[in-house]
Amino acid sequence: MARRLLLKNGTVVDTSQNLMGVRDVLIERDMGQGTWGRGRILAVAENIVAEDAEVIDCTRKLVVPGLVDMHVHFREPGEEHKETIATGSAAAVVGGFTTVCCMPNTKPPLDDVAAIEFVLKRADEVGLCRVLPIGAVSVGLKHEQLTEMAAMKEAGAVAFSDDGEPIQDSSFLRKVLAYSKVCDAVVILHCEDKSLTVGGVMNEGLTALRLGLRGMSRAAEVTAIHRAIELAKQTGAKVHIAHVSVKEAVDLIRRAKEEGVQVTAEVTPHHLTLTEEAVGDYDTNAKMNPPLRTAEDVAALREALAEGVIDCIATDHAPHAVEEKETTFDDAPFGIVGLETAVGVLWTELVHKANFPVMRLVEAMSTKPCQILGIDGGTLREGSRADVTVIDPNAVWTVDVSKFRSKGRNTPYNGWALKGKVVLTVCGGRIVFREA
Repeated sequence: MARRLLLKNGTVVDTSQNLMGVRDVLIERDMGQGTWGRGRILAVAENIVAEDAEVIDCTRKLVVPGLVDMHVHFREPGEEHKETIATGSAAAVVGGFTTVCCMPNTKPPLDDVAAIEFVLKRADEVGLCRVLPIGAVSVGLKHEQLTEMAAMKEAGAVAFSDDGEPIQDSSFLRKVLAYSKVCDAVVILHCEDKSLTVGGVMNEGLTALRLGLRGMSRAAEVTAIHRAIELAKQTGAKVHIAHVSVKEAVDLIRRAKEEGVQVTAEVTPHHLTLTEEAVGDYDTNAKMNPPLRTAEDVAALREALAEGVIDCIATDHAPHAVEEKETTFDDAPFGIVGLETAVGVLWTELVHKANFPVMRLVEAMSTKPCQILGIDGGTLREGSRADVTVIDPNAVWTVDVSKFRSKGRNTPYNGWALKGKVVLTVCGGRIVFREA
C-alpha cells in the first residue's frame, strides 16, 4: 500500500482556512505502526503531483474536514443489544464521522476513570473512528454526589453531562458548574424541567390533542435553558445546550452570547427537518426527547444555525432494539438513530431545497464541535490530523434501514429518497469507509 493518499480535483470546503475551491489534498497515511491515527495532512494545493501516492479522483465532490458528532449514545457498557462501540463506529464512518462523543448514560454510567478508560480502549480496539467519552457529572446519574471530573478529564473525558437524566436541582447544578470551572471543562446540558413534561410523549399542541397523546410543554425547555444561562453567568462555567428545539430558546442563547456568557448550543438534523406531524399515525420512530416541534420552530432553528447563534449540529444518535419501538406510542422509548442519514438528510432538506450555505453547514458539523470541546480536528491545514470526509452532493439514494451498520433501525427517514452521500471517510490517515 502506498504511504501517501492523494485526493484529486475535489472542492475543498474548510472554514478554518476560509477556503472553498477546487484543490488536491495530499495525505500521509497511517501505516499501522505505533499509535493509531498518526496520519497527517501534507498539503492542500492545486495540481499536486505525487507519483508514489494512491490517487482518488474527487471531481464534483466535496472534500471536507472529518465530521464530528459531539452527542451520540453507543449503549456500551450494559445495553449491547441496542448498540456497541463497534457497531456505532461502523455507522459513524459510513455517515462520514471521524470523531464521535459518547454520552455517559450507559449501564453502568461513565462516572469514573475506569469507565472512561474502558471506552477509549474499546474504541482503539475497533479502530474505525475516534470515540471520545463524555463523563457523568454525578455518581450514578443520581444528582447527589459530584464525580471526580478532574481525574476523568485527565483520563480522556472531553466534556461532562448527565444527559438522559436532566438535572432538576438548581443548587446541585450550580455545584456542577462551579467544579467544571475549576477543571476548565465543558458541561453539556439536557435542558428540561421535568415537572412540565411528566407523562408527555410529544410536543404539546393541536397535533397531540388530535392524536389523544399527552404533550410536553415547550416551556420545560425554555425555563431550563434560562436557568442554565443564569448559572453559567454566575459561575463563569462553559455550558453547552444540547438539542435545542424551540424558537424561544434561540432568543435566550443569542442574548446570552451578546452578554459574554460562555454558552454554546447544538441542534439535531431531525429538529431541522421534521415537525410534530411526522408522528402521523402514532409512528414511534418519530418519538424523541425533546420532541419534534412546529414548522415555525424549524424555521427559527435553521435561521439560528445559519447565523451561528446555534453553533453546531449533533445527531443525538439513540438506537433502540426493534421490539422496544414496536409498541404503543406511550410505552415506546424516546430516541432515533442519525449517524448514517445525517449528511443525506441535511444536504437534501437544507442545501438542495433551502439553499443553506455549504460552508456554514460543514463548519457546524466539523470545525465548531472541535472548537467547543478543545480537541484536534475540524481542519485540513498542513500538519493537522488526517481526518477527511468526501461527500458527493448529487448522489441520489434511498434510506434502507436493513442496510444500516448500526444495530438501531429506529428512524422516521426510512424509505426517503435523499440527495447527498458520503463516499469516502479517512480517519487518522486510514481509509475507514469507501463507497463501493
